[in-house]
Amino acid sequence: MLQVFNSLGRTKQPFEPLREGLVGIYVCGPTVYGDSHVGHAKSYVSFDVIVRYLRHAGYRVRYVQNITDVGHLTDNADAGEDKVGEKARALGIQPMEVAERYTRSYFEDMDALNVLRPDISPRASGHIPEQIELVRTLLDKGHAYEVNGSVYFDVTSFPQYGKLSGRRLDEIVQGARVEVSEDKRHPADFALWKRAEPGHIMRWNSPWGVGFPGWHLECSVMSMKYLGETLDIHGGGLENIFPHHEDEVAQSECATGKPFVRYWLHNNMVTVGGQKMGKSLGNFITLKDAFAGNPPLGVPVRPLVVRYFVLTSHYRSPLDFSPEALEAARKGLERIEQAASELRRRLQLVPPAPPYGGQGAVPPQVAGLVEQARKDFMAEMDDDFNTAGALGQLGKFTREVNRLLDSGEALPATALAALDGLYQELGEGVLGILRDV
Repeated sequence: MLQVFNSLGRTKQPFEPLREGLVGIYVCGPTVYGDSHVGHAKSYVSFDVIVRYLRHAGYRVRYVQNITDVGHLTDNADAGEDKVGEKARALGIQPMEVAERYTRSYFEDMDALNVLRPDISPRASGHIPEQIELVRTLLDKGHAYEVNGSVYFDVTSFPQYGKLSGRRLDEIVQGARVEVSEDKRHPADFALWKRAEPGHIMRWNSPWGVGFPGWHLECSVMSMKYLGETLDIHGGGLENIFPHHEDEVAQSECATGKPFVRYWLHNNMVTVGGQKMGKSLGNFITLKDAFAGNPPLGVPVRPLVVRYFVLTSHYRSPLDFSPEALEAARKGLERIEQAASELRRRLQLVPPAPPYGGQGAVPPQVAGLVEQARKDFMAEMDDDFNTAGALGQLGKFTREVNRLLDSGEALPATALAALDGLYQELGEGVLGILRDV
């Protein structure tokens, strides 16, 4: 049975969706003000495999991943300039030009990585009316207050505030990832709607004046619109547990009176020399630069090598990026690709496999190998989507395949097809690393 590590409670739990056979998953998508980097690959490849595996396990999955094109401020909380607006100002173009340019760039990179497109990719700017309505609801229920054209959520109105991150209100120090503002009643209160100052480019009319939505508000609105008031899975980066996801929980549950998310899944980060890779630190490598072989790598990296590299770590573990680690990933992927490719080459040289049964049966030795490999692979994936362990099982299977291929034994088409079928089922269908074979 599938077990997942739920950040809410910080325990591994059996996975049981709200509705039998159906899974709704929401993952925080990119803020589109620059090209994606290797850190983005870790996040979205990891969740791509989670979605693929849930579908492989027989669930119908609705996968929603938003595009943040407004409201994400430069300090990740309630202060600073809008990241998209700042980029637009620097380039001398419209904010929506920035959003369009980097949304296209993001999907180009994800397509190259063999990441399946989400079922729904809602944009924050396309859901302003719904965000205003949620603010109204929180005001009406006494969980928010308006000051000078901005609306803030009152964290003291939600006694369970901090249940996701484990933080207590009395431990939150002013200035620690929250904006210190005289408008706030409590330093941890967060903006639902912000007043737009005269120079702020992105702005909409609202009952409280001209302004723009808060970053946390957007995800609550878009996730609940497409998945309902209680989500099966909400995914995102470990660094966003507080304040982003904590604030989502508070505003959503206060608005609906229902649990917001059943299972919170958080992926860890890519590091460079032990330090987080990020645009703000200037140590990031864009995926386009990696694919093209631009400095600092100097050698083009196949997108599927990057994908394989990501999957060598558990999604909850950090992954240190280096040219040496990429080279090891390249070699590991090529060993699997070569075995799968040789199977398909040999399949073309033998008569087609007859129907199963009688002389068309898969030889017991091969059938046993395939079934054991599938069982071991599934056991790893059932253990909180352990892709590193699953790759290890695929590598073990590959060694056995190579042993059979090198034995000199003439394998019938049924055997070759069964071995190849497992590569297609697990190597491509679940892990997505064999697209080019």
